[in-house]
Amino acid sequence: MTVNKHQDHKIPVGISACLLGDEVRFNSGHKLHSYIEQTLGEYFEYRKFCPEVDIGLGVPRKPIRLVRHNDEVICVDSENYALDYTQKLRDSADAQMHWVSGLCAYIFKRDSPSCGMERVKIYQTRGEATTTAKDGAGIFAERVMQKFPALPVEEEGRLGDAILRENFIQRVYVMYRWKQMLAQGLSVATLTDFHARHKLILMSHCQKTYREQGPVLASARKDNVAEIAEQYLLALMTALKKRASRGDHVNVLEHIQGYLRDDLQADDKAELRESFERYLQGYLPLIVPITLLNHYFRRYPNEYISRSWYMHPYPSEMSLQNFI
Repeated sequence: MTVNKHQDHKIPVGISACLLGDEVRFNSGHKLHSYIEQTLGEYFEYRKFCPEVDIGLGVPRKPIRLVRHNDEVICVDSENYALDYTQKLRDSADAQMHWVSGLCAYIFKRDSPSCGMERVKIYQTRGEATTTAKDGAGIFAERVMQKFPALPVEEEGRLGDAILRENFIQRVYVMYRWKQMLAQGLSVATLTDFHARHKLILMSHCQKTYREQGPVLASARKDNVAEIAEQYLLALMTALKKRASRGDHVNVLEHIQGYLRDDLQADDKAELRESFERYLQGYLPLIVPITLLNHYFRRYPNEYISRSWYMHPYPSEMSLQNFI
């Protein structure tokens, strides 16, 4: 079990069972993903699930597919469209909500008619012609995302993209810290502190949401804090889905540097500016200017910056900032 300053225990994450090597696919195979199992498995405690097996489809089995029928998308047997599994998959999802509610994220199987997060192939038959469009979501995954719109979700294929991978893992840790806050007791003070520690992260993803949430949080009172917290979480997690650009990060880095303006010598400031510029131009990864800033803040401590999760959003062993 991984234990560090970021977490006392592994983070609960749901996952399509085939991604951990379970032979539950239609062809009796699996889709074991070594990065998910080994690297992320050092930090995540997985709750694996296969909705197709759960509804009684055997292994092996005929494939199922999404079909557009009367302006509705249904999930059917690939050879016999009369075998409609849509409601069974929805019922299966509904039956899992009690444990899904305790998760900090979910990793779905790409292209799956039950578990695909997005761009799942939908078939449509007109006469003898069959067309397809990759604009669907798996029935089970769609139900989970509808029920828990703030829950971080991702597909295994997209985790190969360094920016998407960092974005997802950052959201997982934000959700983990959110659930920790709730477990300790939600109040106006704890909600305000949570925002203070995360607002630089929010600034790097969406300045608009950052500006909007200030007045929202200022309106929080003892009698409405639960409602405000729910609104805030959805706005925060929606904003964090957006990719933070290099320019966005540089704006935040320069903002952080402002807390050192009375402490640094001219050559130190020049060194920081150069690291920001080289990062902006793509010659350096984000870890370089952040490491340099952390170096200066060890010499000139600032309580606000030391408590900001922007400077250390997840375990450094993940090396995510080495690639963005």
